[in-house]
Amino acid sequence: MKRKLIVLIICFSAAIGIRAEIRIAKIFTDNMVLQQQTEVPVWGKTEANKGIKLITSWDNQPYHADADSEGKWTVRIKTPKAGGPYSITVSGKKDKIIIKNILIGEVWICSGQSNMEMPLAGWGKVKDWEQEIADADFPAIRLFTVEKNTSVTPLEDLKESNGKWQECSPETVAEFSSVAYFFGRHLYRNLNVPLGLVNTSWGGTVAEAWTSRETVEMIPDFAAALDRLQKQEETDAVKRNPNRVTVLYNAMIYPLVPFTVGGAIWYQGESNADRAYQYCDLFPLMIQNWRSVWGKNFPFYFVQLANFMERKPEPQSSRWAELREAQLRTLRLQNTGMAVTVDIGDEKDIHPKNKQDVGLRLALNALAKTYGKQVSYSGPVYRSYQIEGDKIRVKFEDTATGLKTSDGNEIRGFAIAGADHVFHWATATAENETEVTVGSSYVKYPVAVRYAWADNPECNLTDSSGLPASPFRTDDWK
Repeated sequence: MKRKLIVLIICFSAAIGIRAEIRIAKIFTDNMVLQQQTEVPVWGKTEANKGIKLITSWDNQPYHADADSEGKWTVRIKTPKAGGPYSITVSGKKDKIIIKNILIGEVWICSGQSNMEMPLAGWGKVKDWEQEIADADFPAIRLFTVEKNTSVTPLEDLKESNGKWQECSPETVAEFSSVAYFFGRHLYRNLNVPLGLVNTSWGGTVAEAWTSRETVEMIPDFAAALDRLQKQEETDAVKRNPNRVTVLYNAMIYPLVPFTVGGAIWYQGESNADRAYQYCDLFPLMIQNWRSVWGKNFPFYFVQLANFMERKPEPQSSRWAELREAQLRTLRLQNTGMAVTVDIGDEKDIHPKNKQDVGLRLALNALAKTYGKQVSYSGPVYRSYQIEGDKIRVKFEDTATGLKTSDGNEIRGFAIAGADHVFHWATATAENETEVTVGSSYVKYPVAVRYAWADNPECNLTDSSGLPASPFRTDDWK
C-alpha cells in the first residue's frame, strides 16, 4: 500500500511539472472552434527563452516559436476551410499538450449585459425554454462562457478557474446565453459550417466597464471615475462591483485578444439609458477600441433596446428612446448592423422572453452583410424628411419591397409638432415603397416628426419582410 502511494505521489508530482513547463491561453481547449481560412494566433507561456513546436493535424504542418525572456510565445497557424474534427499538438523540451476535437468554422464574440447573459433555463427561462433545450442537439456548435471577473489593469489571461469549450447539447446549452445560441443556431442552419460562440457578458453593467482605459480617457465625463479607479484598493467588495470603468474590458475582453473571431454581437444599453447623449460617443468608441486591439475591422452587430415600461397615452419625452437614437446613430460606423426589437419587448419585464427573434434578427444582419446571403436584414430606417404644407413627408431606406404594417391596420406610432415643440399623435399614410406622409389636425404648421418615440411605444410600421422600423426623430430638442 505504501509503495502504491509513493508511486501515485511521484506521478502526481510529475504531472504538475508537465503542466508547469508549457501553458496555453485558457481560450484554447478541447472542443474549440477556430476561424476558417485565416491565420490564427495561438499563444501561451513556457520557460524563458525556450522553444516550442506546434503541429496541426489538418495538414501536419510544423510551426516553431521561441519564448521571450518572460516565457511568452505566440504561433500563427493557417486554418483550412470549415471542417474537422482536428487536433493541435504543442510540444516543449520535455512534454506536450494535445488539444482535441477541434472544428474549423466561424467564431463570434457575444457580449453585453443581462439580456445577452440571459440563459435559456436558469433565471432566464426564455419562451418555450424546455422544448428549445430538448431540441438543442448541435455538436457542430460549440459554446464557451467567460467566467465573470474584474481587474483595474489588463490581464494576460482569463480567470484561473475559467470553463472550457463544450459541444452544444441539451446538457450544455441550458445555462448558456440564449441570444448567442439562437444567433449561432440560425447561422449554422444557413451556412452549414461549425459555429463557435464566446459568451462574455455580465448583467446590469455599463458600456464604459467594457471599454479600455485609453478609450475612456477620450471622454472627459469619465475623468473622476478613472481617478477613483486608480486610487481604489482592490478589496473583495470592490472586485465584486463590475460597474467601474474599464474593469470588464481588462478581465473579460482583453484576455481574449488576439483570438481570431469573425465578428461580435452586443446586447446592452439599459444601464446607460439615463446618459444617452454620452452613449452617442461612448458606444462607437468602444466598438473601435475592440477592433483596434484585435487589429481587425470585424463586423459588429447590436440589439436596439426593446420596448419596456408602462405605455403612455400621449407623446412624451423618453430616455429609452434617446438611447435607441444613440444606437441608431452608431450605424454610421462602418461594418455595423442593428437588430430592432421595439416590437418584441415586455411592458413589465426588462428581460423579455422572446430571445429567438432577437437572435434571428442579429443573424440576418450577419448573413446579409458578412456572408453575402440575399436576405432582408433591416426594417425601414429613417433617411430624410420634407415639410409639405400641413404635412411632413418622411423617406425611408431598407424597406425591402415596400412599407407595410405588422397587423395590416393603419400605421401607428407617429407624432408631429409645430414650433411650440408640443407633439400630437398623427395620421400616417404610405405613399409608395419608401415614403410616408404624416399630419395632424392639431398641427397646422408642422416642423418635426417622431416615430415610436417612447419607452414602450405603440407602433406597427415594417418593411415587406415584416422587420420593424427603427424609432427615430427629425428634431434634436432636449
